Amino acid sequence: MNNRRNWLKQIGLGVVGLSVYQLEAFEKKPTQEYFLPNIDNAPILLRSNENPYGPSPLAISAMSKSISLSNRYGWNIASELVTAIAKTNKVSDQNVLLGAGSTEILDLVLQYVALKKGNFVIAETTFDYWTYPAEKLGIKKISIPLTKDKKHNLTAMLQAIDADTKMVYLCNPNNPTGTICEREKLISFINEATKKTLVFVDEAYIDFTKEESLSALITDNKNLIITKTFSKMHGLAGARIGYALASSSTIEELSALKSSPNLSIATVTSAGAMASLQDEKFVQKVFTLNEEVKKYTIEQLTKLGLTCIPSFTNFIYFSLDNYKKDYFKQLTDHNIMGTKIYESNGKWTRITIGTMKEMQQFIAALQ
Repeated sequence: MNNRRNWLKQIGLGVVGLSVYQLEAFEKKPTQEYFLPNIDNAPILLRSNENPYGPSPLAISAMSKSISLSNRYGWNIASELVTAIAKTNKVSDQNVLLGAGSTEILDLVLQYVALKKGNFVIAETTFDYWTYPAEKLGIKKISIPLTKDKKHNLTAMLQAIDADTKMVYLCNPNNPTGTICEREKLISFINEATKKTLVFVDEAYIDFTKEESLSALITDNKNLIITKTFSKMHGLAGARIGYALASSSTIEELSALKSSPNLSIATVTSAGAMASLQDEKFVQKVFTLNEEVKKYTIEQLTKLGLTCIPSFTNFIYFSLDNYKKDYFKQLTDHNIMGTKIYESNGKWTRITIGTMKEMQQFIAALQ
């Protein structure tokens, strides 16, 4: 306990350090001031679902003060961060494994399931960048189309599981569609699917909803792994930190595949994550701003005759079928970075929700 208090004092995370800051400050600053401070004419970044308001002021302060500790390995702070994450998710320390972003967790789980060749079941379309190394590891992909309203077809995914299935992947809320599974149906799916195989639920965007995490299910279910990240709501995408929640036995098996479990996180990053977990006012402000700007953007896209999928995230999935101009040229001409066409049938694309000013510029570019 004394070590923890001393460490917190060193990086300025004591009670006094947590007391006051101005939320209005980050709301008014343009995105680029947070991560491109010295670059003129920085583009408006609406491609990667990042938090446009930067890390929390408390996280920035803690990270700055912790730089001087970077000559030491982060065992102590990693342990404290695991405890803080466990408390936040109402699980034990033995249920948590840190990773350099949730992608590192995904890569680790791939190694885990690849120990025995087989297949994995995934929706089409969803977050799938991790599937390319999966197939190189010899695991066959079984893709299940989304429903007409762009949701996971849980019935079809359950039916696709066979004796060779090593994992089912679910991104909930889903990227890039922004849709979410009905909670009771998802729990029912997990209960059935985990009788046969591992189920991996990616909750990268759960903080943008009022839905509860499924973390309560992991204690008694060895075949369920949940991953979360500080990249989105907490604005620490560049700091690279995420974590897995699973039964203690599963965490132990995953940890055995790492030479130094929980040590891939920099001390500076851990300090930022610790502070951000305590900054509930920041999280609530980001949530409120995201909802306001999302509503505005959907209304404006609809006025332009574009079909949007209701979003439970910090991005919007919409169809370019009725758009007469060259969408990507319009973005380029206005110094805006968007993403790609995810589904050619309907020309479905995704746009990240930036600040109100950024989204007003985005809509003006389309007009």
